[in-house]
Amino acid sequence: MGEDLLEAFRKTKYKLGGNGPRTVQVLEEAFSEVDGGTESDFYGKGKLIDDFQNKMADFLGKESAVFFPSGVMAQQIALRIWCDRKGLQTVAYHPTCHLEIHENDGLKELHHIRPILLADKDRLISLKDLEDLKEDISCLLIELPQREIGGQLPDFHELEKISSYCRNKGIRLHLDGARLFEVLPYYQKSAAEICSLFDSVYVSFYKGIGAIAGAILAGSTDFTEESKVWKRRYGGDLISLYPYIVSSNYYFDRRIGKMGQYYEEAKKFAGFYNSCHAVSTLPEVPVSNMFHVHFSVPLEKLEPLLIGVYQATGVGLTGYLKSLGNGGCSFETNIGDLYEDVPEERKREAFKLLDQKLSEIIG
Repeated sequence: MGEDLLEAFRKTKYKLGGNGPRTVQVLEEAFSEVDGGTESDFYGKGKLIDDFQNKMADFLGKESAVFFPSGVMAQQIALRIWCDRKGLQTVAYHPTCHLEIHENDGLKELHHIRPILLADKDRLISLKDLEDLKEDISCLLIELPQREIGGQLPDFHELEKISSYCRNKGIRLHLDGARLFEVLPYYQKSAAEICSLFDSVYVSFYKGIGAIAGAILAGSTDFTEESKVWKRRYGGDLISLYPYIVSSNYYFDRRIGKMGQYYEEAKKFAGFYNSCHAVSTLPEVPVSNMFHVHFSVPLEKLEPLLIGVYQATGVGLTGYLKSLGNGGCSFETNIGDLYEDVPEERKREAFKLLDQKLSEIIG
């Protein structure tokens, strides 16, 4: 069934999420203005990589930054460094943390680091969760936004209190900022202001920025120098990373100024969903360019309904659905460049038909 929905989605003229298909054209566009004689980086050295790392360190308000081919590598290394420095192989993070559910226990198997899961899986970590913790930890990881629960965000004042508590207790605070750029409009803070609360920061360049791959790990100079040693140990210190760096730099410059636009469009987009029968978004009002869409309709009934909407309107909403334990289903969506290219009347037509079809099947 999933293939049928995906195929119907791919055939639509208008797609309401993301920045477009991940084709070779993404890389071709990034290199369109690059001088072919530009020297590549060489085992982590050279002007190309140095310039981008310095640019990101400045943007994030940190002393230094290192480019990694993946966030998985960067974050496992960050936690290993903090654990080694304290001599305690215990960290804490949310039950839906990427390291816990998407990395095949890499942190545990490769580093023998034991995670403590803080908070209920359906809500954010709070200061009280930290205060109630009975064990000592080397590092607390906070994800902004918390993707698996709809991209929810804590109040900035709560973040400040958590940061202060950690510093008073000698606990390092690491930011999983895979989507940090996307939450700047909501907080009305600069990246540097947010990152000042954290000892180390990871950001991704293939999500809202839309590059082909790559990540930055930032912090103090002694921290990033140590991370370079681990990067080499992980095999991440490739002879050259310039395709990732060039595309990251190109799309960062192109899209970092559009995060406010994406955020406003996401709120309007969520409003369309919430006006339909049997549909709700999490959060109800998005706090970034991404959110989850929940249907109180079984997947097997919703999939043909969506295919019908796609075929009738040419507007695609999602290529997949995830079954939920309550008999409903959901999917994740995010706003990028594509949304503004869809005529307003087409959006309204698609959601009018969606609401009509949903009202018919729920009676």
